[in-house]
Amino acid sequence: MKSFSSKMRPLKNVLRAMLLLAAAPGALAATYTLPVGEDTVIGEVQKVVAAHEDTLLDIGRRYGVGYEEIVAANPGVSPWLPGAGTEVIIPSRYILPDAPREGIVVSLSEHRLFYFPPHKPGEAAVVHTYPISVGRMDWNTPLGLTRIVNKREKPIWYPPKSVLDEHAAEGRPLPKAVPPGPDNPLGDYAMRLGIPGGAYLIHGTNRPSGVGMQVTHGCVRMFPEDIKALYPMVPVNTPVRLVDQPYKMGWRGGELFMEVHTPLEGTNAADAHSLTNITKLLVSATQNRPEISTSGVIDWAKAERTFELASGIPEPVMLPPATVPATVQVINDTAGR
Repeated sequence: MKSFSSKMRPLKNVLRAMLLLAAAPGALAATYTLPVGEDTVIGEVQKVVAAHEDTLLDIGRRYGVGYEEIVAANPGVSPWLPGAGTEVIIPSRYILPDAPREGIVVSLSEHRLFYFPPHKPGEAAVVHTYPISVGRMDWNTPLGLTRIVNKREKPIWYPPKSVLDEHAAEGRPLPKAVPPGPDNPLGDYAMRLGIPGGAYLIHGTNRPSGVGMQVTHGCVRMFPEDIKALYPMVPVNTPVRLVDQPYKMGWRGGELFMEVHTPLEGTNAADAHSLTNITKLLVSATQNRPEISTSGVIDWAKAERTFELASGIPEPVMLPPATVPATVQVINDTAGR
């Protein structure tokens, strides 16, 4: 006769499989079909309920979201103890960066990487997106166009002199070479960027809790599971654009969305953080749509709230049709004939 534990083993396996399936949406949420035409908004905001053992970091990683992203989207919720039954917003709606849809685009203030793989004629174009850490104030990640110059699995880390000096000054000396393994901060995969000096990488990490923050020495750091997925897709010579766009405007259908992130410390964007600049971007976003009267359809009160909250979630900032002045409705109706 089978023991009680052996009888329960199949049930445990079923429960384990159910748990894996429940986690699957997080793994799948990193890939989106690219919108066609002028639309630039992808994804949808999700809401989940925290369990008693969850932290916001746990939930964020489960759904492909980094630390700053999930904290900004859930103001007032404790990052370390949200509490059982607390509703948590997953900021999984994005406005695509203002950049060519090719190769890798690193959006610094957003703490997010976008990869636009080549696609064959007749196939839908897609984008993969992942949370990242970027350079802290005194080690800013540089901006501009570069490329992947080489790739290494199980890389050896050779700390640059500046990092060696910093650790030595703090009484934590580093070896000149750190072999692969649990003590290697590059994790299991690294892709080197063609930036002069050769010190900038897109890589994994042995400390995933820091993903999504402004904490690196200039490199782009990813969750281990994300770099593992991205690494085989990206060939050497893939273009990499590093941009800093804390404010983005984008369209979905006839709806204008606005996305605001807190600018990174120590950057020019932090000095330009103002509602005046947001207003200029909103006006610019509607200039190529002659059927729209900006003063009539932009919900300026909501735009101001979105700016102040800086939640990172793209929010629609147009007035509902019923509240648009009649003169604007006439313009829209005429344009549609």
